[in-house]
Amino acid sequence: MLYLNDDIGSLDLEKALGQLSAQRREQALKFKHELGQRLCAAAYLLLCEGLRTEYGIDSHPRLVYERDGKPLLADHPGIHFNMSHCKNAVVCALSDRPVGVDVEQIRNYNESLVRYTMNEQEIKLIEESVRPDVAFIRLWTMKEAKLKRLGSGIRKDMKEVLTPNDHFLTLLNTEKGYVISVSEAPEKETLGNQ
Repeated sequence: MLYLNDDIGSLDLEKALGQLSAQRREQALKFKHELGQRLCAAAYLLLCEGLRTEYGIDSHPRLVYERDGKPLLADHPGIHFNMSHCKNAVVCALSDRPVGVDVEQIRNYNESLVRYTMNEQEIKLIEESVRPDVAFIRLWTMKEAKLKRLGSGIRKDMKEVLTPNDHFLTLLNTEKGYVISVSEAPEKETLGNQ
């Protein structure tokens, strides 16, 4: 299940802060700029909406964090979620299996970044695309979503993250300028063979 807010500017920050758990409000207020506070609040509110809609959970979710920083629901270990945001959008994915999500703003094509993070096959795909900027961001969000699902975060070997067996849901909104990718664990995957 995917929940999205791509109208961050209309979020009433004061009202949103009042709807957060004390833990999340403290996190949101650590951001110096209002945009960071809005994004942090919006992500949590999407999580709350998803938990209420999909699982009937009305209470504030209490988050705990793995050593690598991956958030978990302290009181609902069978529900997996992941959140991401960029300047243009906030997204939250929920599942009964490990899940990772990434949203990134479409930005100017940066050849040095492409060569640093993509393998030769991916570079060829990007360079042959009508929109290399979009093709790069799509692949980047796929890599990041997979790494977030696995709980490993950005790595030095970014070129080798994707495999032929990977499956993603990718959404593109060129009007609002973002790409979203979701990576959900296969039904048979367990933590022991990730």
